[in-house]
Amino acid sequence: MGFQKADAVFFITPEEMNFAINKWKIDSAKCKTVPFGVPVKENPADREACSNKVRVLHHIPGDEKILLFNGLLSYQPNIDALKYILDHINPLLEKENNFRYKIVICGKGLPAKMNELKNYESHNVIYAGFVEDIEMYFKAAAIFLNPVQTGGGIKTKMVEAIAYGTTVVATESGAAGIERAACGDKLYAVADNDWQCFAATVLKAASTESATPQSYYKTYYWGEIAKSAEKMM
Repeated sequence: MGFQKADAVFFITPEEMNFAINKWKIDSAKCKTVPFGVPVKENPADREACSNKVRVLHHIPGDEKILLFNGLLSYQPNIDALKYILDHINPLLEKENNFRYKIVICGKGLPAKMNELKNYESHNVIYAGFVEDIEMYFKAAAIFLNPVQTGGGIKTKMVEAIAYGTTVVATESGAAGIERAACGDKLYAVADNDWQCFAATVLKAASTESATPQSYYKTYYWGEIAKSAEKMM
């Protein structure tokens, strides 16, 4: 195996590194973790401007929170997560009379049988499809929903969402691989399949506004990652 001959082997998450050490018997001294990075080095200053643009595009009133889900919808773990939102999380949020919101779904590959989610338009759901500027949507959103429960590795969209100043509510499986200590109060993780708790946590997260802490960018900004990787060699 080529890994055995390498001077160093980099992994995105500690879980992947430990798997390689234990299953493939790679020398632990060669193994390093280098996280998935983002090109953003501080909490964006244009979140409000982006929010206003998305609201105009999709006719979302100013008093409604924007909740976002994004991903390739031909990928089974993502379509499963979308169904959790539509079938479990959103019905619970709809029961909260004082919570005004829209769930914006971005991503290509939605199965034709789901009819562009037209049946959910009257239930606070907007299907935006593939969007050219996903960064604008991340910045516009108050909360990124990540109810993913299958699929390995770190969920890169979640890393990007926090980098753009958005709070993430995720399942424990969805939050796997991320350095939680670096996230501050920008990441809430709840037990898999506990949709009542997930919805309640969305309400809690939506009631507070906070910037992404600098500790996050120290961990996930590519510039900082490159410096750390250089020191490892």
